[in-house]
Amino acid sequence: MKKITTALVFGSLLSTSAMADKWHMPTPYGDGNLPTQIAYGFAEEIKDKTEGELDITVHSAGSLVKHTEIPRAVKTGQVQIGEVFLGILGNEHPVFKHDNIPFLATSFEDAKSLWEAAKPAVEKQLDKRGMKLLYAVAWPAQSLYTEMPVAQLSDLEGSKMRAYSPSTSRLADLMGTTPTTIQVPDIPQAFSTGIIQAMITSPSTGVDSQAWDYVNYYTDVKAWIPKNIIVVNKRAFRRLDKDTQTAILDAAKHAEALGWEKVAERAASDKQKLIDNGMNVSDPSDALIKELQAIGNTMVSEWKAEDPQEVGAILDRYQP
Repeated sequence: MKKITTALVFGSLLSTSAMADKWHMPTPYGDGNLPTQIAYGFAEEIKDKTEGELDITVHSAGSLVKHTEIPRAVKTGQVQIGEVFLGILGNEHPVFKHDNIPFLATSFEDAKSLWEAAKPAVEKQLDKRGMKLLYAVAWPAQSLYTEMPVAQLSDLEGSKMRAYSPSTSRLADLMGTTPTTIQVPDIPQAFSTGIIQAMITSPSTGVDSQAWDYVNYYTDVKAWIPKNIIVVNKRAFRRLDKDTQTAILDAAKHAEALGWEKVAERAASDKQKLIDNGMNVSDPSDALIKELQAIGNTMVSEWKAEDPQEVGAILDRYQP
């Protein structure tokens, strides 16, 4: 009788465990980055609110799925949920480029307004691809890392610049440099081996990759404020009961609010870390800003020409 009772209890535990959903969430960045930290909190809140019935494992730093493959993995159901840098989807539709256009939105207030203007179009395009938008986390403004001081664009002539999206490739072209696609984990080696001599990215990425070990200058151009988005496979989401869906959506709201609250604080602290580790940190010259703003105007015009209706609607709704 004791053996039968033990077997029944163990069987009950197995049944309960089998009823719980186990999801996997690949993310592209390391644990030191704000978006990844928020992803951990998002997953923990869902686990708490569902009493363990939905358990999401966060796989950071591209450890489960490479960054460029995450959208496809979510779309096809290889994983249920994932995080991706929005701009890398730019080749699929121009609405995904909105936060990679230089000088369109350079403050967090303007970036919020731009996101509200673009969000309906982004959700529409994701839905067509079998994905549902959950939340977005902004990065600090993107600035210029170089091996040499830069007072005007001619100082970069002949350099190879890191690119990580269609928009950053076009920007590198317009800056008179050669775009070279490099993912975050490969940045230090790319600089050290001469594959690239410049990049535009956030102070957070600079700190995470210890930029002071391979580059000397940081020019705080604050060119644009990009975002990561967290998407879920639509079929996987629909299979959940209503209470679990609500728990996910509530946690997503909290995660996005926390991201916008913390990003400015993180931008300031990470910029100070660059200084503390010996990098030459400076504001851009008037000449450099003028040249970059001209490039920004060109890219806005090119962006609108890709889809006058959809992009035009975003620009009409955007009120900086």
